[in-house]
Amino acid sequence: MSDCIFCKIIAGEIPSAKIYEDELVYAFLDISPINFGHTLVIPKEHHQSAATIPEETAGRMFRIASRIGILLKRLDEFDAYNLHLADGSAAGQVVMHAHLHVIPRGAEDGFRWNWRQLKYPEGKMMEIAEEISAKLKEKITQ
Repeated sequence: MSDCIFCKIIAGEIPSAKIYEDELVYAFLDISPINFGHTLVIPKEHHQSAATIPEETAGRMFRIASRIGILLKRLDEFDAYNLHLADGSAAGQVVMHAHLHVIPRGAEDGFRWNWRQLKYPEGKMMEIAEEISAKLKEKITQ
């Protein structure tokens, strides 16, 4: 896609601090990291949504992201790492090329996710679980 910043990075039109590349994915350091070493893993083929990424590519993205996270823990002595994927602007996606964040974390890094915690009304949790399960079974068997 001609106006996509990540596609331009893959094409070499915009410089990046490349970490990894193969025929399916490209990984590079985020220019505005939460912590140093914060890496983005992206499909080389343009996909705005994670929902359209082929399974092989999505699997490769998560495999590479996990390996990068483990290496960051070992190299920089981080305690942990987050894998984060926002799918759509309502979820916080800013660049409309699907991407997976690998965020190295330290116990005292000062970063906190601002997540709320809702409580399900009586019976609502099982109702939603059954609905999702039925729809998933439909999609998998198609």
